[in-house]
Amino acid sequence: MEYNTKRKHLALPEYGRNVQRMVEHVLTIEDPKKRLQNAEVIVELMSILNPNLKLEEDYKHRLWDHLHQMANFELEIDGPYPKPTPEELFKKPAPIAYPKKSIKYRHLGSNLESLLALGLQEKDEERRQGFTQHIGYYMKLAYTNWHREPIHDDMIKNELSEITKGLMDFETGGFKVHFDNRPQNNFKKGGGNNFKGNGNKNNSQRNFNNNNNNNSGGYNKNRKFNKNKPNN
Repeated sequence: MEYNTKRKHLALPEYGRNVQRMVEHVLTIEDPKKRLQNAEVIVELMSILNPNLKLEEDYKHRLWDHLHQMANFELEIDGPYPKPTPEELFKKPAPIAYPKKSIKYRHLGSNLESLLALGLQEKDEERRQGFTQHIGYYMKLAYTNWHREPIHDDMIKNELSEITKGLMDFETGGFKVHFDNRPQNNFKKGGGNNFKGNGNKNNSQRNFNNNNNNNSGGYNKNRKFNKNKPNN
């Protein structure tokens, strides 16, 4: 029995050992035209064995590069694409530069510095206070990623004032100033709205409840029975 550990190493195992043997046989063909014909057949077989390559752009060029790689770059044919070199095929991409910017407030992230710069550049007091409120709530959101205990508004207010050296004052208890001068919605805290027809809505709800009580199968003290009406 012959084990794979004793066989020749496969350059591209995804194509199998039979394709590797076909490539080795092509290297022994002396006729250039016949060698090219056999190489084209092998490339077509490789496209069937590895159909995922068809999803890539210019996948045929990739198949021919794989053929030369399995031939150890020794195959001399007049193919549709130039013969690659090992340096070109195995060239490593340039490393991506890792950002080395130091974050001053690491527990709040680097986005806080950008928000602070925008807020401090704003000259309009109302819009600046709106930036302050948004930054404060962003700080609360950032704290919840690292702390399980509840974060109080006073804590955010003190830290934001310390970071900005008193230039930003977070107002506790919710938003009091908005970014723009759009009219406020006519909603009252804890109460209904000021839309017209609210009373009709309450009357409709009251009538609906009364109808449900009258039509229910339970006892209703306001319900009157006709004693003269025979029972079915």
